[in-house]
Amino acid sequence: MTITIRRSQDRGHADHGWLDSRHTFSFAHYYDPAHMGFRALRVINDDVVRPGTGFGTHGHRDMEIVSYVVRGALAHEDTSGGKGVLRRGDVQHMSAGSGIRHSEFNPSADEDVRFLQIWILPERQGLPPAYEQANFSDAAKRNTLAPIAAPDGIGGALPLYQDVHVFAALLDAGAAVAHPLGAGRGAWIQVVDGTVEVEGETLESGDGAAIEGVARLAITARQPAEVLLFDMG
Repeated sequence: MTITIRRSQDRGHADHGWLDSRHTFSFAHYYDPAHMGFRALRVINDDVVRPGTGFGTHGHRDMEIVSYVVRGALAHEDTSGGKGVLRRGDVQHMSAGSGIRHSEFNPSADEDVRFLQIWILPERQGLPPAYEQANFSDAAKRNTLAPIAAPDGIGGALPLYQDVHVFAALLDAGAAVAHPLGAGRGAWIQVVDGTVEVEGETLESGDGAAIEGVARLAITARQPAEVLLFDMG
């Protein structure tokens, strides 16, 4: 079993005033050849967007983009016809495919929005652009690994065009969850908030870890915690 930890304080950081962003992997002007992603997982940005500001219309190609809202509201609009406001518990999947343009904006007058922006390399290039969003309530994630994105939308998750299964969990202090990893598969755990123990290692808010060579992955909350788990081929 191997576990490689990416500590919160070691992530890339960009403060643009309207946007405060922490980069688990290389992104934009932050480049670190030792941290270019893990398997098909290419980007995890922990973004805080100030009230009344946001990302103007811009384009993407050939990327599976998942947005996970932690707090606040995020308004989205794209050229595939996707449009909506995401709040706590809402998850968005946008397949950029052959090309898509979109904008993301914090419509609040007084509240920040915090969300995780996740990029996953697609199984192939040139897919038709697509957009979906769904709500996964706190109750549905309480002390369990709830599927939020998966190939073909397995288990009620949003669809992904890649062999990646994404789970979210809200864990009470002392609660434990376990996940089987198939032979040759790897996992990435991202701690959104709180403190957990994974394979004998303590991970705190903002920490992430790549794990390989274990058949059963156990996560125990040392204090109330919110985590994302990526199971990848």
